[in-house]
Amino acid sequence: MKNSLQAFTHGLLLALGLALLGYFISNGIVKIKELDRTVTVKGLAEREVPANIAIWPIRFNLAENDLNTLYSTIQNNTTEVINFLKDSGFKNEEISTSPPAIVDRQAEGYYDASRYKYRYTTDVVITVYTKNVNNVRETMDKLVDLGKKGIVIAAQNYDSRTEYIFTGLNNIKPEMVEEATILAREVAEKFAKDSNSKLGKIKKAYQGQFSIQNRDSNTPYIKKVRVVSTLEYYLSD
Repeated sequence: MKNSLQAFTHGLLLALGLALLGYFISNGIVKIKELDRTVTVKGLAEREVPANIAIWPIRFNLAENDLNTLYSTIQNNTTEVINFLKDSGFKNEEISTSPPAIVDRQAEGYYDASRYKYRYTTDVVITVYTKNVNNVRETMDKLVDLGKKGIVIAAQNYDSRTEYIFTGLNNIKPEMVEEATILAREVAEKFAKDSNSKLGKIKKAYQGQFSIQNRDSNTPYIKKVRVVSTLEYYLSD
């Protein structure tokens, strides 16, 4: 009789233990599933900023049959262009001249006097590297003054176009990241409200790469800076 009572008691306690264990395991699974409830949102921050550096290549072409005359014209035209730039407010250290690239058509074996008027041709490039972006744009409008002196400035192409650069990204990066994060949270809060949930802590956060592009093809001196932050939040009831 005594042994039967002990066995019953032990069995009852074991059953209660298993039941409690099952409850806690079940409750734990529910909690884990609740932790798995998340929402992923993106926040976009954009700004328009002016370029703070300009690289302006000025190229002119020359052709002659006499090499000495060609070199003399190169020197004269280069001096005229540099003086023009200095008169426009650019400093010596902002102006650089590349060595002229002279092509001798006869030496290359395809010179035909009946087809080509000049034996020698050359390209001369004078480059302005400056932080005075506005002065570059203003001076471009005055290139006609060089034309009046017989210096024909070649049209810009892919290899010799003016380049505008923005180097102040580090100064605006923290504010833009903060802005993108705030916008992402606003989206997450709206989602949580619409789904009758509460927004929890951040589970994961990804900061996208910053991109700097021209605002459009007509205003390359104005840049559009863009960053997208991706955040994953926990949701709870």
